[in-house]
Amino acid sequence: MANGPMDRRTFGEQPHQPNGFGAQGTEYTGRYVVLLDPSNQENAINALRSSADIATVERVRGAEAENVAELLERPDVSVLFEDLSAAVVEVRPEQRHALVTTAESESSIIAAEPERMVYALPITAPQQAPTEFFPAFRSDEEVVTRHTLAEMAAGQGPAWIEDKYTWGQQAIRANLTHLTGRGIKIAVLDTGVDPEHPDFAGRIDGMVSFVPGESVKDGHGHGTHCIGTAAGPATPRQGPRYGVAPEARILAVKVLSNRGSGTDGQILAGMAWAVSQGAKVISMSLGAPVRPGEMFPQTYEILAKRIMERGCVIVAAAGNESRRPPIINPVARPANCPSILAVAALDKAIAPTFFSNGGINGQGGEIDVAAPGWQVRSAMPGGGYQNMSGTSMATPHVAGVIALLAQANPSATADKLVAMLKSGAFPLQQPVRDVGAGLLQAP
Repeated sequence: MANGPMDRRTFGEQPHQPNGFGAQGTEYTGRYVVLLDPSNQENAINALRSSADIATVERVRGAEAENVAELLERPDVSVLFEDLSAAVVEVRPEQRHALVTTAESESSIIAAEPERMVYALPITAPQQAPTEFFPAFRSDEEVVTRHTLAEMAAGQGPAWIEDKYTWGQQAIRANLTHLTGRGIKIAVLDTGVDPEHPDFAGRIDGMVSFVPGESVKDGHGHGTHCIGTAAGPATPRQGPRYGVAPEARILAVKVLSNRGSGTDGQILAGMAWAVSQGAKVISMSLGAPVRPGEMFPQTYEILAKRIMERGCVIVAAAGNESRRPPIINPVARPANCPSILAVAALDKAIAPTFFSNGGINGQGGEIDVAAPGWQVRSAMPGGGYQNMSGTSMATPHVAGVIALLAQANPSATADKLVAMLKSGAFPLQQPVRDVGAGLLQAP
């Protein structure tokens, strides 16, 4: 998580319309995400009512999931998530300028930005030739003298043997730790879960959908796969172990539809619910591309800070828009926020995948850590398994390691957990722009 200066308030009025695309293909909904001063929510809401005539405000607390999905879709309702002092505001097109002007002048409004669409981030580009090498290890292991990073980069060494553990588990050394994440809650905000998958039996502490008209059942596969990587069991029904924290508790939060799309408001609802359920880490393999030089969204940054103050770490996928070596695109939103861990994807050679975005934007747009994101095996709906690639697949590896760290350090703050995770990463030869602190390692 990069540290950098941040203006206290930011306001923006973008050219957008419901279900329309703005500049550079950015899709806006027509609503606004507004962050309020927690000690002065009423003044903020009253100011927006009187000056911008926003739609009627419905108040929701984090645990009150029922009907929130439908509320977020209603054009006559604005939704205030009281626990996080954040609102998704419906405002008529002719009143948007008034909303922005009010936000700029009203001290009880911290930030206001147009709501955008977000998407699941699996990789759908042509597949690169797979490379199969051996894992990296910490510098305090004798094995480093036998298998150096130079050898790794040169493609020397034995192929991965995945009869007991997937290559990703071996690369991050999850197969060597005694920690299991027992009792730690991991919230995965995604396309839902297959609640009947035998590998998750008795492990799901809560499920909720914030997608109108869709249950939490995963009709896409992305969410189930990510949940499996973070918290799959020590002994799967079939095949090698693929889960990082096999005794962690699962919170399945559907914020993306079965087609893999959602909104900022649905993610906000998912965050609020996850925190209310005691999540120690929130994993988000989702996002939207940004332009070179684009500033991180301050609504997400402020929300992330508020959530970290409650002891919860947020990790997010860096995005898959690059086409290396010639094209490296910036870290996607919301992973580009300073207070959200941005995760890059590595292939079996422990090198950045061709699609993994890089830290080319400053002030939060850096890569924080890198994890396996190529041909990752995990659970899929219907009780089966599948290999998938993407920074989406790298992200839940990090969420699982946060759970292990939280188990080992029950009194640690969110900031401390992040510091331990980054300091424990294995340094790589590739640029920090591409791999951050290095290869994720289990404690």
